[in-house]
Amino acid sequence: MSRHTPLYAVHQELGASFTDFAGWSMPVRYTSDVAEHHAVRTTSGLFDLSHMGELELTGPQAGHALDYALVGHPSKIAVGRARYSMLCTETGGIVDDLVVYRLADEHFLVVANAGNVPAVHAALQERTTSYDCQLRNTSDDWSLLAIQGPDSESVVGKLTEIPVQQLRYYAITAGTVAGCNVLLARTGYTGEDGFEIYCRPADAQRVWTTISAVPDGPRPTGLACRDTLRLEAGMPLYGHELSTEITPFEAGLGRIVAFGKENGFVGRDALARRRDDGPARILVGLVSDSRRSPRAGYAVLDPTGEPVGTVTSGAPSPTLRRPIAMAYVRPGLEEPGTPLLVDIRGRHEPVEVITLPFYRR
Repeated sequence: MSRHTPLYAVHQELGASFTDFAGWSMPVRYTSDVAEHHAVRTTSGLFDLSHMGELELTGPQAGHALDYALVGHPSKIAVGRARYSMLCTETGGIVDDLVVYRLADEHFLVVANAGNVPAVHAALQERTTSYDCQLRNTSDDWSLLAIQGPDSESVVGKLTEIPVQQLRYYAITAGTVAGCNVLLARTGYTGEDGFEIYCRPADAQRVWTTISAVPDGPRPTGLACRDTLRLEAGMPLYGHELSTEITPFEAGLGRIVAFGKENGFVGRDALARRRDDGPARILVGLVSDSRRSPRAGYAVLDPTGEPVGTVTSGAPSPTLRRPIAMAYVRPGLEEPGTPLLVDIRGRHEPVEVITLPFYRR
């Protein structure tokens, strides 16, 4: 049976359609995918992300433990800031992509994808055991709301004493929103400005309701538009662009791998080989003038019809008003303007390679 977030009854009252996502019953839409998408691009939208996982590391060696466990350099994160990172296997495959916040000198918050929390927890337990730190899975202690879009700063600013205009991108601070104690982060997964609000589950309904009541405030937005928003922004989704079969270098994210760490990290040797040898496949953007959209799993072909890759995500773009997709293709085909084909149910539809992202605000 799917788990319910603390806001499930609120979503029901709003008429949401639900889907099972990583074992959670989540609102996929309230009215129209396209209308919700445009709301985030033009005004603001409010998401329930309480299915996401949170793990906390505390102690004198918490930063160094994360340096060893992850491909990034968390011990270099300043207090109140965050970085995007990854947990990789010994062979370089991606177990999960994560956001790591430093809440205090000896206190880190690691945010994991909902379906990967058990794997992330197990890996961190194994990799941090020899360090002077304590790891806790605190996912049940947090609810997460996100407000995204150009009006989000104005909306949140009406409900908090935190000077939100001074909060930098990928920064986090403690304070109150709607009278509730929260952690407020300026991050997101839509390509727009926005905030993520970590609150206690008992406070989630109050925070949601108060934000929703702001005049000209955000409209409720579901997972369907979240997917088209992140696709337009060229942001990878675990299970599509990222997996244990993919390394950060193939995903175009080799820049987040920190090879200079004194004590190394899990997967270092394999990732160094991949860096030196070059990726076996490359993630690219595809655009089409067809009415038919490439979808995950569809074959990518060269102009002669030879298979050269696979679509990982695809959909009609509400912003660009044309089909877009991300795909892994053979090296040498990543140049913008390269003509390719996608096999869409037996028809070879022409597409063109484009530099990611598709959309920048």
